[in-house]
Amino acid sequence: MSNQSLDDPQSTTNASIKFPQPAQWSLAAIRLMQGVVYRDDGDDLWEQILRCETPLTEYFAKLGLALVVDEVETMAYLRQWMDDELPEEYPVLPKLIRRTPLNFEATLLCVLLRDELREYEERDVQNERCIVQQSRLLPLWQAFFPDFDDEVKRFRSLGATLRKLEELKFVRQFEKEPPSWEILRIIKARLPLSDLEQLRNRLLDEVNRRKGIAE
Repeated sequence: MSNQSLDDPQSTTNASIKFPQPAQWSLAAIRLMQGVVYRDDGDDLWEQILRCETPLTEYFAKLGLALVVDEVETMAYLRQWMDDELPEEYPVLPKLIRRTPLNFEATLLCVLLRDELREYEERDVQNERCIVQQSRLLPLWQAFFPDFDDEVKRFRSLGATLRKLEELKFVRQFEKEPPSWEILRIIKARLPLSDLEQLRNRLLDEVNRRKGIAE
């Protein structure tokens, strides 16, 4: 006979738990916590966010998060409230969204992709998706690694960095052969044009620094 106490929480069955009904915006909230939501993701998520923007905003605000609904870019995402945006008496909450530090290669690729997206939007207003061939990115990538003369390794290094940015939801693979990638619009929010030139100069300074070390 089991010695487990009747008062042991482990003895509680699902039948004794009263589950509240999900809110009409629960699915949208879960997906937002998983990452950016686009209008073309399907499942009525974009429309659900638009319909329930007020309760979603209030819910996430209690967690120290801001809901950003960009109707121009047709995307929605969460960001952490910055300290200078909060009132002084606001309680300190743990950070739910932490910035992921990017190494030199990933930062460089973000700049190249942001440039590609900007040029695409200037010349192509018919299509919503910005698709770029990996082979097109290769010479742009190589310009920052003049001493890296093995083309196969360069291509693999570029592919590995693209997959890292795919994990961060900046890109997603469009085709495997030949490899091509869709540049996702969230990169515009993470890397605005106002910061682009400054970041590019910092990267060039780093390239020159590495050259000096190598010499």
